[in-house]
Amino acid sequence: MTFRPLSRVLTDWSEAGLDARPFRAGLALLRPRYAGLGLRRLLPLDRVMAGVRSEREGAYGGFHHPDQGYRHLHMRALITVSGPLASGTPEDPELAALDLLRAYAHDCLHYGSFRSYRLRGDEIVRTQYGVNFRRHDGRTYSAPDLAGSPNTRNLGVIMEGACDREARAVTRRIARRLAIVRAEGMSAYVFRDMTGTLTTADMAALARPAYRAAHAPAEPAAIFLESMKAYQESVNARYVRFLADVGRGEAAGLHAALLRAMLSGSLAGLSAWLDRRHGPRSFAALFLNPGYPARSRR
Repeated sequence: MTFRPLSRVLTDWSEAGLDARPFRAGLALLRPRYAGLGLRRLLPLDRVMAGVRSEREGAYGGFHHPDQGYRHLHMRALITVSGPLASGTPEDPELAALDLLRAYAHDCLHYGSFRSYRLRGDEIVRTQYGVNFRRHDGRTYSAPDLAGSPNTRNLGVIMEGACDREARAVTRRIARRLAIVRAEGMSAYVFRDMTGTLTTADMAALARPAYRAAHAPAEPAAIFLESMKAYQESVNARYVRFLADVGRGEAAGLHAALLRAMLSGSLAGLSAWLDRRHGPRSFAALFLNPGYPARSRR
């Protein structure tokens, strides 16, 4: 895979006459929107490495490409340009720019989320990420969800869902502003995924291997669609259910309170929001893993 800094990719596209307006318009929207949540410095574009070309037969890039995402120790994001990666030039520049926006908006929130680390011998241990906590032995504040659960109380899933909900809201708004739509074939699924508009019918169709293969240009693209379906079910759908169950008619308020807590590292505002609606110590009641050890007292 050939990677280049995202800043260079955008410059190359402009020089080649390719349409990067969706990303640049989204960037202008992100700055004030994220500042209002407490993130005043976005992930530098030079810290985002974008995969633009692959020699692997049929390679297909985009948000669900394997092994891409934010690397917290390196403070760097790895993403790939949406679509076939054989030529090094996006097949659909407008759609690719939208997908870059979704990935960048998502990783900005990971970049900005509060973290704390401790040295344990020669090992660096992350003890807090956003609103989740971890002991040196790997035990986390919240427990994994049961397999197949349609809901979640796992803080890792919830924070991932919050990042993507926000990123897809920004992407959807820019798509509407620029009148971008894709209604047929593989591009339609990529578009609906990045804008948060996948339907129940989409999910049922993508559950069928033969259907994925028929709508994908090559096997890696079919695998991409499978990953899209899995992510929607395991992260986004569960987060929507969590907001409905816990936020009830105030899902947007809960989402905003959660993002602010993730970025600040303080549970005060989120805990107060939950306590006013669900009673005292709601955060622990909702999320605490019974196996998580209590802090030692001296």
